[in-house]
Amino acid sequence: MQQWAIEGPEQLTFGSVTALDVRIVAGRVDVLASDGPPTLEVAEIDSAPLIVTYDEESGELSVAYKDLTWDGLLGWLRRDRRKSVLTLTVPKRCTINTGVVSASAVVAGFEKTTQVRSVSGDIVLDGVSGDVSATTVSGDVECRAMDGDLTFTSASGELTVADGTPRRLRANTVSGRITADLELRPTGYVTFHSVSGDILVRLPENVEADVSMRSTSGRLVSTFENLSDASRPGAKSMSGRLGGGMASVSATTVSGEVTLLKGEKR
Repeated sequence: MQQWAIEGPEQLTFGSVTALDVRIVAGRVDVLASDGPPTLEVAEIDSAPLIVTYDEESGELSVAYKDLTWDGLLGWLRRDRRKSVLTLTVPKRCTINTGVVSASAVVAGFEKTTQVRSVSGDIVLDGVSGDVSATTVSGDVECRAMDGDLTFTSASGELTVADGTPRRLRANTVSGRITADLELRPTGYVTFHSVSGDILVRLPENVEADVSMRSTSGRLVSTFENLSDASRPGAKSMSGRLGGGMASVSATTVSGEVTLLKGEKR
């Protein structure tokens, strides 16, 4: 077991890394998949040192403040804002756990299991596949070129999915907006839930999916002509089969607006 206390700009190189755990407060962290040697580059740091722990035998690498635990992320909003700017490169099959308070996080290129948690910091997931989980309080999540399973949970943070081809996509928010541009797999399964946040979904014109849109009081809009409107006072709904069906898309709100748009053929 090796350990370092990082108090200034520094670069470290490691042996085999199979699991990464990184937790910071303010600033920025980039976690990037690479075929080269695993590295940590700290460009900026203030206040308490970052503790780096590397277990060469298990391949586990940890980069975190000593007193910042997963369960304690929320409490740090009321404490000091320790700032650090760092970049980590590890193999694409590495298991990733990233936690931030107000820092922004970019996670790119991983294929196995990725978990990102944030309080108010924004998250970008770029080209990440496998089993992916993103949890925020008010931070926004942008997901690019998604290929795999994504679970998103937030109070007021927004979710944006661009060029996604999900196997499973599940998003739950209270007031955050959900915007998704999707190309569905034949067995793709997509569910969106919000209380007051609006939901906008764009699907290819030639999509084959069963669609369900529901809201208690929010407006329902679709540019696909062959959806049936079965709305009644206090329970609005539109549903139908696009093409031959197979994939599934469901969007439900209490007072938010749900919009389904027809995109270009793919």
